Amino acid sequence: MTSGQPLRIASIGAGGWGVHVASQVLGDDRASLVALADVSEESRTRAGAELGVPAEMRFEDPGELLETTDLDAVIVTTPHALHYDHVSAAMDRGLHVYCEKPFTTDVDDARDLVRRAEARSEVTMVGFQRHHEQPYLAARERTRDAAPSLITAEITQDWIENFRTTWRANPDLSGGGQLYDTGSHLVDVVLWLADARPTSVSAEMVFDDAEQRVDVQALLSIRFDSGAVANVTVSGDSATVREHVHVWTEEGATYVDGRGWTERSLRVVDPENTTSQPLVTEAETRGKMEAFVDAIVGGESPPVTVRHGFYVTAVLEAAYESARDEGRRVAIDLDA
Repeated sequence: MTSGQPLRIASIGAGGWGVHVASQVLGDDRASLVALADVSEESRTRAGAELGVPAEMRFEDPGELLETTDLDAVIVTTPHALHYDHVSAAMDRGLHVYCEKPFTTDVDDARDLVRRAEARSEVTMVGFQRHHEQPYLAARERTRDAAPSLITAEITQDWIENFRTTWRANPDLSGGGQLYDTGSHLVDVVLWLADARPTSVSAEMVFDDAEQRVDVQALLSIRFDSGAVANVTVSGDSATVREHVHVWTEEGATYVDGRGWTERSLRVVDPENTTSQPLVTEAETRGKMEAFVDAIVGGESPPVTVRHGFYVTAVLEAAYESARDEGRRVAIDLDA
């Protein structure tokens, strides 16, 4: 980044979600989207036109993009199982990196990226946006010093019908099924609100395939070193999108309830069992790219760090191991 000049950002991944994330750069005068890469010519053409990236700056090979383009940062929105290679390559070039969730689909890959990210000065951010959404920020503020003892969380979506024929239901690219996709957001926010290290998980899953790789329904019981317990339910075979996260402490409970992908409400239950609804303003919610650019320009830690991403991958991989072994409780190894 040249002093006074916008950050030069490229998007590795130009599918529908890649366009959604990269488009957030367009309204920020601190940054400029200068290039993109995608294996699909159709996606490159469509995304380039929509994002204003000229034809000569649209690449089929991410490696060629990184080798030939002057950049400050990259956005990685490729299929989950490709994240490690693309994030690793961007780190090798000394770039700031935004990686869409989940961080990786392999615990050892996540460990490697944590070690490398924490040894360098550039920003590496993971795309779990609830860390910078105001209802969840308010919930964390209310519970972080109150030692949560129980968290219950649920998310529903008609995932399998919407994505059965896409890469999201191809475990070689996605890492799994609904749990690794939308469910990873829910696991992340539970870990964040618990504010403790997860130690073990027991899981049951309903799979869409005989090989037990693509889950549609998942039930997780997570234990923490603080003594807290979290019960997580993820459904990919439901009619509507709903999200509920309830955090219990000695002082009562804090509820975040969601309808659709953006509507959120916050409720508080006090020790006298009285329910109130604090005012939460969405104006304080930051978008993913705003948060990423803020961290780069401000020289600060991003709201979602590589350790947040690593912890989620560790829990998910242990959950799949448990579900394939009749729900056996599996220890979670967080050593990095």
